[in-house]
Amino acid sequence: MNQEILEARYTHKEIVRKYNWIAPIYDLFGILMESKARQRALEMAAIQNGEKILEVAFGTGLNFVEILKRNHCGWVNGIDVSMKMLERTKKRISKTGQKNFSLYLCDCRHLPFEDGAFDVLMNQYLLDILPVEDFIPILSEFKRVLKTGGRIVLVNMTKGERWVNQVYEEIYKLKPPLLAGCRGVMAQPFLEEIGFKKFQREFVSQLGFPSEVVRGIKEKKVG
Repeated sequence: MNQEILEARYTHKEIVRKYNWIAPIYDLFGILMESKARQRALEMAAIQNGEKILEVAFGTGLNFVEILKRNHCGWVNGIDVSMKMLERTKKRISKTGQKNFSLYLCDCRHLPFEDGAFDVLMNQYLLDILPVEDFIPILSEFKRVLKTGGRIVLVNMTKGERWVNQVYEEIYKLKPPLLAGCRGVMAQPFLEEIGFKKFQREFVSQLGFPSEVVRGIKEKKVG
């Protein structure tokens, strides 16, 4: 795969601790630098009211509540590893009055769902904090729980060509890295490796922070 990905900086336990710590301030970062990419992910997901949807790593629920609004006749599940993030998401959802959801505190490496359970799987800003060797196992688990014809929509910090985009990877190289420790990745080659098809990818820059939104389809196996 023709991309240079910097080494991940945190272990699983450190990631959980880090996100518990930044939960109270995460909305500020999410709104200032990620909101355009998150909105585009919702548009590219093309949610149809009545579907079954999974959001992996829902964070403080910025997109989770938007998914609920678009799918009030369906069902939405969400998982995250941070109890503090889960608590903030529950509080955010409570203001909507909606009940068509379940939240789980668990690791995305072992999703507690049956094969082919979901029409759509959405995930924002996860691969960019994980070791590269985890990409294929985790994306394969995502694929497992999607129905044939189901859509996966990923948002990640990615590579940017302009100097302002590259500043964020230079910040990542600091010791310790600021905030959550994201670095640029390109998800599509990994999705291709495990058999997703019909890709759509868009680059989004917000305050110079470079994000990609990638959608793929789980197609039926041939032969």
